[in-house]
Amino acid sequence: MLHSNTLGHPAIHARRKRRLSRKALGAALGLCMVVAALGTWLATRAHTVDLGNEQQLSDSGLLQDWAKGAVIVMIRHAERCDSAPGPCLDDPTGITVAGSEAAVQVGLGLHHLGLANADVLSSPKLRTRQTAHFILGQPVATEDWLESCDNQFAQQAMARKQPGHNLVLVTHNGCIDHFQRQQRVVGGERQSGYASALFVSVDGNGKARILGRLNAPDWQRVLASAGQ
Repeated sequence: MLHSNTLGHPAIHARRKRRLSRKALGAALGLCMVVAALGTWLATRAHTVDLGNEQQLSDSGLLQDWAKGAVIVMIRHAERCDSAPGPCLDDPTGITVAGSEAAVQVGLGLHHLGLANADVLSSPKLRTRQTAHFILGQPVATEDWLESCDNQFAQQAMARKQPGHNLVLVTHNGCIDHFQRQQRVVGGERQSGYASALFVSVDGNGKARILGRLNAPDWQRVLASAGQ
């Protein structure tokens, strides 16, 4: 009987409640710390907005930065002949006919932005050289680092950017991915479609900021509309 009465004593119940309350408080504080850490991590991630949305294009400041010659644009080559069902342009290691037509549309968009103060370079791979040729309507100078796609790509791109000159790079998905990794873009947003472009603003201190991505079908329509 004494043992039973002791277990039912109010003071023991009170201690148990206090222990449970401390455990609950500790769990709540732990959860808050996890949420805060996740929020901090997410805040450090960069996001790639869709510049095919005219409002997002306007908000990005791309047109103003381009006018100042403060932009690097990385364009993925057009549709590969060896991984598409459509007819090839010619060489099977190059791009498709549809890819060449997409590259022309990209070129019209770039010309609408203005290429007077732009440097244009291409990877030496045939598919990138063909894409660059259809973008500009003429052969484009090539540099090997634009096909290496290693973790030095971002550094080399920034080093090649001249003050007051936009830099147009026709390259590969892997290279663009490396640049986005260094800018802390989340994984699901790093995939670049054929002939899509990643626009990056570079400030006077050489710091890069991703403005967004423009997909091939949107180039001419969006840029023409923005310029009206």
